[in-house]
Amino acid sequence: MRDGLLPLERLDRLKARHAEPQRHYHTWAHIEALLAWLEKTTGWIHDRSAVELAILYHDAIYDPRAKDNEARSAALLLSELDGLLPEATLASAETLILATAGHRMPGTADHLLRSDSAFFLDMDLSVLGTEPATFESYEAAIRREYAFVPPEDYRAGRSAILRDFLERDRLYFTDYFHNRLDRQARSNLARSIARLQKA
Repeated sequence: MRDGLLPLERLDRLKARHAEPQRHYHTWAHIEALLAWLEKTTGWIHDRSAVELAILYHDAIYDPRAKDNEARSAALLLSELDGLLPEATLASAETLILATAGHRMPGTADHLLRSDSAFFLDMDLSVLGTEPATFESYEAAIRREYAFVPPEDYRAGRSAILRDFLERDRLYFTDYFHNRLDRQARSNLARSIARLQKA
């Protein structure tokens, strides 16, 4: 993360949010993992500030029982940073955050923002293409976040989510992530779906 993008007190508040007890995967470690990807792909990013803000704020509000976390996180970004950063940067970051609701490309006609969206969404799903042990830890952490969901309901819901990703013609939008992670991600998803169906 670049020094000075956010005032220190806002960064500290974000870190505190990511330490909330309901979080097991959506912690500050997840943010750091995405920031590491940003460093690796910065040559392809057009508005680095917008992507970095989206990384920092996309899970700022995380309630596993809610269905509007993305919208509320985007609203928090705007309310906290209004007047501190250019409006265009904040608007782009908002678009990126809202796109994580379904992990679909936003409808914007701005091809530079679409490119940044592709990289940002791929960063957010990079965990799907990690080595099996890391992926299994991720799946276990997600289950802990949804511990309130009965086992049968969780198996059905989680299987549907993972199957949606597995059945996409293109899991990763960018060639960068597709070439590096697609094969492992599809193996991980298929294995997890099979396990959930057998449980």
